[in-house]
Amino acid sequence: MDKLKERWGIESNFQVVIIFIVFAINGSLSMYLTNPITELIGISRETTNPLVYWPIRIFVVFVVYQITLVFVGALFGQKKFFWNMEKKMLQRMGFKRFLK
Repeated sequence: MDKLKERWGIESNFQVVIIFIVFAINGSLSMYLTNPITELIGISRETTNPLVYWPIRIFVVFVVYQITLVFVGALFGQKKFFWNMEKKMLQRMGFKRFLK
């Protein structure tokens, strides 16, 4: 637990627990929100080839997860932590120029 606190730059065990809760809630929320989004764009499991459906679904889950992570983190009072984490993730994916 101490290594996580040091790596993440946080001070209390309570904050670690809150961060884990945010990750759990956000993962479930992103999966839940992906169904209506894929239906909205006209992609369903029954009518779309699995080789097309699953890559699109995984991409949508990834995008929804990234967007909702900061919002869910803010609801739990950890906006700064999750925004910094999001910036690092976007920089690693090559979106560094958009963050300035």
